[in-house]
Amino acid sequence: MKTPSMFKKAALGLALLAGSSGAMAACGNIQIAEWNWASGELMANVDKIILEEGFDCKVELVPGATTTTFASMNEKGKPDLAGELWINAVREPLGKAFAAKTLHSVNDGPITELGEGWWIPPQTAEKHPELKTVMDVLKRPDLFPDKEDPSKGAFIGCPAGWGCQLANINLFRAFEMEKKGWKLVDPGSAAGLDGSMTKAVERGANWFGYYWSPTAMIGKHKMVKLPFGVPFAGKENWDGCIAKAEQDCADPKPSAWTDSEVHSVVTKKFMETAGPDVMGYINKRVFPGQTMNEMLVYMGDEQAGGEDAAYKFLADHEDLWSEWVTEAVAAKVKAGIK
Repeated sequence: MKTPSMFKKAALGLALLAGSSGAMAACGNIQIAEWNWASGELMANVDKIILEEGFDCKVELVPGATTTTFASMNEKGKPDLAGELWINAVREPLGKAFAAKTLHSVNDGPITELGEGWWIPPQTAEKHPELKTVMDVLKRPDLFPDKEDPSKGAFIGCPAGWGCQLANINLFRAFEMEKKGWKLVDPGSAAGLDGSMTKAVERGANWFGYYWSPTAMIGKHKMVKLPFGVPFAGKENWDGCIAKAEQDCADPKPSAWTDSEVHSVVTKKFMETAGPDVMGYINKRVFPGQTMNEMLVYMGDEQAGGEDAAYKFLADHEDLWSEWVTEAVAAKVKAGIK
């Protein structure tokens, strides 16, 4: 993922802090956003346990949602840490906050292999190795027959009202998919979207549609995200057309999906007071996409909340998280969670 220069500049302070040495000091009271989605809930609870057990912090988890959490951090200086901030929804005001140094990005990739896009099931990829890109799939609507009109291929888009619905509608138009024999299907709801994918995978059938990662569905079904086979057609095309309502997007250009960016963001006060050891942990804390998806499958199957999932993660993936901290901190965390 290419990070804009403003984010790189915002992280320079971290390198200076991390270069210092000295005894680890207690980091005091911290508020962390506990996001209203599973991966963010898990990450917040992992941070809470490691910061409390390993760094002697006192952590309060507070409800988090992208736009409201950003606004609160920017205007009130609380919470101190937003571990999984998806920045596309707040990119412009967040850039201003970085420039003003009221907020800082201390990790520009806390989860790997994330993002939105168009997917097929693993059995489809295995049976049809020629389908390497979206452009390859668009030539074969016959492989994905719509249940109501089998003469057309079914592309499963987003439910009405979701932000991604607009992008899918406009990309459908940009790729002239109707002319190529495709039908854009509204799944009706999150349950409808998930159900269509699950039914296809369980029946060994083909499926083609929109989804995002990290999610339990992608992890459970081992879905294959396809590169589009065309380049990203630019910010002006995406922000000024693809992401807007159809009536405001007269001429959408074919494009790969815009990069999804997630950052761990902290307030100015926390950046200045937490200390280099805590900042070093947040900077190194990266969840591999496959591991995160596996944890989300566990949370879904076991109906586990963020705290229970965090303890399981720490128990099952010591080799991963122990690399995020010093040996001394890792030993304290292991002793604290026994």
